[in-house]
Amino acid sequence: MSSGYHPTTALGRIVHEFEETAIAVILGLMTIITFINVVLRYGFNTGLIWGLEAVTFLFAWLVLFGMSYAVKITAHLGVDAVINLFSAPTRRLIALFAVVICIIYAGLLMKGAWDYWAPFAGLDATSGRWFPTGFENSRDQAWYETVDMPMPDWLRFIEPIMNEGESYAKLPRFLPYVMLPIGMALLLFRFIQAGVRVFTGVSTGLIVSHEAEDDVAAVSHMNAGD
Repeated sequence: MSSGYHPTTALGRIVHEFEETAIAVILGLMTIITFINVVLRYGFNTGLIWGLEAVTFLFAWLVLFGMSYAVKITAHLGVDAVINLFSAPTRRLIALFAVVICIIYAGLLMKGAWDYWAPFAGLDATSGRWFPTGFENSRDQAWYETVDMPMPDWLRFIEPIMNEGESYAKLPRFLPYVMLPIGMALLLFRFIQAGVRVFTGVSTGLIVSHEAEDDVAAVSHMNAGD
């Protein structure tokens, strides 16, 4: 997927391949479930009752997981027409300022994601309006279930832990919602990494620029003989 990013360490290659594989698997599952539902609906007048909800969760996972991946490979689009009017040192300062803003924003998202997900997992949300100042007791919502997605038998070992021994009729919400804090933590981590790259001079910004010019240059040889 990434043409401009090349990991330099063995661990980096493993993580990179895992991320790309996860994104491909999520896309594949969305496609398969949707295709099966279309065939069942128009061919047999039936369908997977949980299909729409599953695809919705998978799409959310794709977005939450993919945005940190895009930060890592510098794939987020942006407008740099004004930034390019400044000198290289000034552009670097602007990029560092943007990184700080993004890190603060990702930190706020991380707090909000944890506070939203924690009650569904029977955990405590953080105190503090903007930044976490500790933990406070929150209502245990581990018994909340999804609307249609069935509970797989191989996951029933969590019932004594999360649901006080009561069986789940549907998949508990804390499982699909867990991508919220994971995705925000990854986003925060990737912004910190991007900030280090900008600070050390490895990268010049957070966005991909001149993508149109790169595409034109890539195909210019096709018109060389005209």
